[in-house]
Amino acid sequence: MRTTISEELKMLAGMARDFAAKELVDEREEHDRFPFAPLFEDVLGKAVEVGFFAVMLPEEAGGSAEPVTALCVVLDEVCQADASLGATIFTNALAQEVIGQAGGTDKVVMIACEDGSFRQGLIAFPSYNDPGEVDHCARAARARGGYELSGGVEYVVLGGLVKRALLPAKVEGTEGYSWFLVDLDADGIDASEPVLSLGMHACPAVDLSLSAVPGALVGEEGRGGEYFEAAVDRLSAAAAAMAAGVMKGSFAEALEYSRQREQGGRLIVDWSGLRVMLADMALKAKVADMLVEKAAFAADRGELGWQLASRAAALMVGEMATVATTDGIQALGGYGYMKDYGQEKRFRDAKQIQSLMGITHMRRLQFMQRVMDGEAAW
Repeated sequence: MRTTISEELKMLAGMARDFAAKELVDEREEHDRFPFAPLFEDVLGKAVEVGFFAVMLPEEAGGSAEPVTALCVVLDEVCQADASLGATIFTNALAQEVIGQAGGTDKVVMIACEDGSFRQGLIAFPSYNDPGEVDHCARAARARGGYELSGGVEYVVLGGLVKRALLPAKVEGTEGYSWFLVDLDADGIDASEPVLSLGMHACPAVDLSLSAVPGALVGEEGRGGEYFEAAVDRLSAAAAAMAAGVMKGSFAEALEYSRQREQGGRLIVDWSGLRVMLADMALKAKVADMLVEKAAFAADRGELGWQLASRAAALMVGEMATVATTDGIQALGGYGYMKDYGQEKRFRDAKQIQSLMGITHMRRLQFMQRVMDGEAAW
């Protein structure tokens, strides 16, 4: 994403690239051992300090004038090294966006700027679920002038790590679901051990059980689905940027390896079969880069049809990344399956990125339904 972005965003990209090279690359394998090894909390603290979690805030609060593009720039660069940090940044941004869509931008700024620590400033969120499509949604009862939440919410990303969570719950007597900010230190909350995921191990998630836990309503009762879908429109481009970054990282490692490894008396990059595979990876990465850049640009400027452009980018780039990372493994032969290299991790990460904001095939059906309802497909 370096062709049409502003000089300010190019500087942000450079900072994210340098951060990833310094903080992520050398310790990637160790970070991926979580939850059987310590979480990279020092890296999270540094990411807060450099502002990676603040790009979606209003400009006067330290955010970017082009928030979606800025988020995509950061995620692209970070995910080339390790998508776990990217998923953490994405989860917090998605929670911020849902609250903002509900009219709570001031609340988002207050939380983000509270004391500068990631435990206080980040918001846990079930970023792999579409609450409108799952049964495991908490219940909210009106009590003492507020609300109390009971039940369970599965796979809450950052749920065992930070102070607050934004959780979906169905209010008794209303249609749909609503969003509630919950203090994770409150009585009545029980968090599971970190759930071992397919990819992005260092972006921890837990299952939460709640019993009469106070919750602060975000927006209006029953409009949670509306806020979530609006957030998905904006953040789909960011999910595409994550997949594009993973794809670029896989290609770069495959190319470097093929320029060093010899077989049959010559470098394997000179064998036509491998070179075709590398060409396919490079082409996919280039197309993905163009899709992300266009989708983010359109979202920030509110261009006609930007919503479906963002969603289409996420669906297509996510699919391309799973193919490209498979080729990235094959390019390294047997080494591609070893944790010493980053390729097998990138494959797992790419598959998990596809699940952000809901199951892939359901998001495809939603896309088609919106076209049938009158939105222009192109």
